[in-house]
Amino acid sequence: MSAILQGIKVLDLTRVVAGPWATQNLADMGATVYKIEKPGDGDDTRKMGPFLTSADGQQTNDSAFFLCCNRGKQSVTVDISQPEGADLVRRLAAQCDVVVENYKAGSLKKYGLDYDSIRALRADIIYCSVTGFGPDGPYAPRPAYDFILQGMAGLMSTCGQPDGSPGGAPMRTAIPLTDILTGLYASVALMGALYHRKATGEGQYIDAAMLDASVAANGHLALGYHISGKVPQRAGNTNPVASPSEVFRCADGHLIIAAGNNGQFAALCKVLGCAELITDERFGQNMERVNNRPLLRELIAARIGTWKSADLVASLEQAAVPCGPINSMDEVFADPQVKHRGLLMKLPHASGVDAPSLRSPLRFSATPVEMRAPPQLGEHTEQTMREMLGMTEAEVRAYRARGVL
Repeated sequence: MSAILQGIKVLDLTRVVAGPWATQNLADMGATVYKIEKPGDGDDTRKMGPFLTSADGQQTNDSAFFLCCNRGKQSVTVDISQPEGADLVRRLAAQCDVVVENYKAGSLKKYGLDYDSIRALRADIIYCSVTGFGPDGPYAPRPAYDFILQGMAGLMSTCGQPDGSPGGAPMRTAIPLTDILTGLYASVALMGALYHRKATGEGQYIDAAMLDASVAANGHLALGYHISGKVPQRAGNTNPVASPSEVFRCADGHLIIAAGNNGQFAALCKVLGCAELITDERFGQNMERVNNRPLLRELIAARIGTWKSADLVASLEQAAVPCGPINSMDEVFADPQVKHRGLLMKLPHASGVDAPSLRSPLRFSATPVEMRAPPQLGEHTEQTMREMLGMTEAEVRAYRARGVL
């Protein structure tokens, strides 16, 4: 059974999250991904702990951050700042189908690793540049970080508690959301470009900017502003267009209840023992409940606070009221459905231990993804130089001695 991208070779000149997230998706689908890393240092995320401990009890430079973004790749150490190193990478690129890079806009040109230089070596190359702000424009030279993009693109302006409430301030997500979104869009674009090349024989350049992906994620909030002229405000954990649809405190933790339509609201009231609210004219329809949200919350929050969360979830689920817990990370992986889906995996790692990994969400019935552990730094350098460039062991040693590999 062949993987979707079996036979596709990818030169991966990416670091940190956005670019590696895109190339990891290609690796999961069967592409051979050659991740170029700086000798001795590697990807910046190799320095961001916690770190995997090897079979002999030593701390590796395989961090949780690196492991989550580089599954299934081959690590090849080459110093592209040296002319010999840049030449080796160009030679590798000429034998690959795809090049993905996330250096600052235009910075690879001095190494002869930009799109025009690589296209001169292989006319049908698919070349994807992942940048913060695109290849041109006033912000093009700027470095880009997820936190900054979450603020600039408007995402933080709509996340967090409202001004004037306890803890009221713009809030970022704990995960690097704009990095991940950009990586996902880049991998979709790369799949489209591969399909186009198969149909036409043409390669192309893909411009994948974090700003574009992040602004696009505003979706209905952005379009709502352009339709109404009203700037969206932070609403905390409440749903501005439905009520009750928010976070409530139970006796032993928090619970999300989303009972937005009339039937769900009636069922919730019956479970909580306040059926009189069903016919209360202040709460008869959803918009009335939204307009009277503070009062409604006051009336039902006290009742919810007497329940243990697991008991209330069970009762609400039986009554067909949408609800769910706010799980801590340990609770996520103890969840029966998470276990059933096998979302936590252990993959044999070159350090001699099994490395934890999160299962790829890509699930194909005919061409399942192949989950392989991320590589150790330089694990595949010699093999790649022999197989791709025909080097001898003596030549590899000579390059190593000069600090190129």
